[in-house]
Amino acid sequence: MVLVAGLDEAGRGAVLGPLVVAGVCADQEGIEGLKELGVKDSKTLSADRRESLSPRIRDLCKKIRIVRIPPEMIDQYVLRRKRLKRLNLLEAETMASITKKLRPQVAYVDSCDVNALRYGRTISKLAGNGIKIRSFHKADVRFPIVSAASIVAKVARDREISRLRDEYGDIGTGYPSDPKTIAFLKAWLRKESHPPICARHSWSTFERLNPTLGDFPSV
Repeated sequence: MVLVAGLDEAGRGAVLGPLVVAGVCADQEGIEGLKELGVKDSKTLSADRRESLSPRIRDLCKKIRIVRIPPEMIDQYVLRRKRLKRLNLLEAETMASITKKLRPQVAYVDSCDVNALRYGRTISKLAGNGIKIRSFHKADVRFPIVSAASIVAKVARDREISRLRDEYGDIGTGYPSDPKTIAFLKAWLRKESHPPICARHSWSTFERLNPTLGDFPSV
């Protein structure tokens, strides 16, 4: 029985909440089941559709691993300001750790590096266990096993954002392109003069907001 893993992440570009990396592992029968299920890149699916697919993916896959990376750890890596020592490395380290837990014969990963081959080599070196790493751009579109991982990761992040809404109110999706997220951050900064704990302080979003801070009353 050949076990194949797919790995993907959710929330890479978000300014609020964790980065979630997921890996799923299946044999050929499971992969055929994923194809019949019609898994797709999670970004093309509604939240309800992702939720409905998630338990069925869990039934088809032999093993699943989910890692939630908190904002403070993301900031530590981003603020290193060293080439290949920032967010790409953090994700590569996490994916290597997941492959060691899943122990497939081959793993397909969605590359966040502009050089997909380099990213795959980095994961392989970090894993150090002989697992074949196949790294591709848009792997979550091309391979059902990676599509399944993207759905699992997105569902886990959606639930984290829901938890943050319970704590902070309407924060939107947590992405800087979301007007609700920016409105929340502006209101928070106006009141507290510093980003919330759930935010990635190193993100350029706060650099763009800084010029408006002079208009905010000090607390």
